[in-house]
Amino acid sequence: SSLAGFGPFGEHAVNASWIAVQELEKLGLRDDVDLHVYEVPVEYQTVQRLIPALWKKHSPQLVVHVGVSGMATTVTLEKCGHNVGYKGLDNCRFCPGSQCCVEGGPECIDSIIDMDTVCKRVSALGLDVTVTISKDAGRYLCDFTYYTSLYQSRGRSAFVHVPPLGKPYSAEQLGRALQAIIEEMLDVLEHSEDKINCQHEH
Repeated sequence: SSLAGFGPFGEHAVNASWIAVQELEKLGLRDDVDLHVYEVPVEYQTVQRLIPALWKKHSPQLVVHVGVSGMATTVTLEKCGHNVGYKGLDNCRFCPGSQCCVEGGPECIDSIIDMDTVCKRVSALGLDVTVTISKDAGRYLCDFTYYTSLYQSRGRSAFVHVPPLGKPYSAEQLGRALQAIIEEMLDVLEHSEDKINCQHEH
């Protein structure tokens, strides 16, 4: 599985998502999981180059993107990515002329991971972090990256939004929450694939 957090942008001189991902890297995931961690610049054109390159390099089971949202107060699992409506300028003061990720692509792509299940399971673990669900990743680079990744992977991607550090969670709390979330995601993914394989055998 691969993991990508975002670099600094706007008022986020230190991006909580990258700090949380580095915490997770310290904690690690279960032994049979190869974790690759990347910091993604907040630039549309870099994302369009980098995401396909990561898929090609690792052919991961799952890519989990982690981004910061100044409006978030919980750790938020994003169900889908959106193709259209990108008007915000990136760190290079660029925005796509078409205002979309993939010309002619579907308006919305859902993750194959059932986020409701992941949310319920993580919430049941009794961590000191609240996990919620969202269908709108915000039409900025987080959403743009998620859609690009979902399109590339036919849905084998996930996106987690975290609040800025200290509002209310520490880096350590976010790292632990990510660890729990990703382990549940991999579990849900493996079980859904077992089901698909069983259906094929009949």
